[in-house]
Amino acid sequence: MFDQLEAMVERYEELTQLLGDPKVLAAPELLRNCAKEQSDLRSIVATYQAYCKARDELRDNEELLETEPPESEFAELVREEVAGLRERLETLEEELRLALLPQDPNDARGAILEIRAGTGGDEAALFAADLFRMYSRYVEAQRWRIDILNSSPTETGGFKEIVASIEGKDVYSKLKFESGTHRVQRVPETESQGRIHTSAVTVAILPEAEDVDVDIDPADLRIDVFRSSGPGGQSVNTTDSAVRITYEPKDRKDLRLVVTCQDEKSQHKNRAKAMKVLMARLLDTLQGEQQAQVSEQRRAQIGSGDRSERIRTYNFPQGRVTDHRINLTLYKLEQVLQGDLTEIVEALRLADQAAKLQAVGG
Repeated sequence: MFDQLEAMVERYEELTQLLGDPKVLAAPELLRNCAKEQSDLRSIVATYQAYCKARDELRDNEELLETEPPESEFAELVREEVAGLRERLETLEEELRLALLPQDPNDARGAILEIRAGTGGDEAALFAADLFRMYSRYVEAQRWRIDILNSSPTETGGFKEIVASIEGKDVYSKLKFESGTHRVQRVPETESQGRIHTSAVTVAILPEAEDVDVDIDPADLRIDVFRSSGPGGQSVNTTDSAVRITYEPKDRKDLRLVVTCQDEKSQHKNRAKAMKVLMARLLDTLQGEQQAQVSEQRRAQIGSGDRSERIRTYNFPQGRVTDHRINLTLYKLEQVLQGDLTEIVEALRLADQAAKLQAVGG
């Protein structure tokens, strides 16, 4: 670990010199890359420098103790200083181990949120709407921006499916553990006998893709246009503004992706949004295939990201939310559904860090 940290310090100092080089200053792209790399290293270099300072101070104080009479008042002060320095070193070393863990390259990106009603009919569709409202309020609290890309509303006010993009700082890093099956247990409004029903909704969080991430051959796309429809199938638009894009790459007979977008009145806007979702799904598919080949990395994740994995239960009679992956139970269902996800998000992040540390023998 310390060899790696020393190399980072050397690289940081090298970048500092480069940022003062007239040749680098005259090349905007190189300047931007160097500045970003230096910025990425700044925090861990500062932590390592603090560690080295505390380590040197500890060594000096331990040497000082060897020359002082054990019963002297000064020796007692030094012993207190030594104890504090040892505790600080442990804290800093833990911070360094966490900082050196492999970083998810998608963490800083925006995300595509996909929510689909599963088992449970209208009740599942209503809960899909509840989850979308929950995430929307969390997005608002984080000062991010959410934009609906496509939706299939039901006559009862729910959603068979709703897809949205979320943009802001570190969106994917905070929401990526939401992928999976969310189960709800409650008495539906239409239930006259007061019986509790169990319904399920699947959530997918996909990192937003950039043009450089995926290479899509236009010849592999089929684009169909049609009139958009609302609840019950009634037409809500008199023009062919809805767009369906089917992606079937010639070199991958096992891969077929279909995206539909109809929320905008403009065919051009629907097409752009559909391509945004298609690129995100393709990136997610390709990265999932890569990760599946690295079994250790897969095991170190909190949840596999599999849409079929039951990750959380929302129990209305008990006012309880349980995340099954980390055995976290909170009796604050109403607050969670109002968008108060901070405690859950932080617990999942810490559990993921612990799992990764264990995987690398930390």
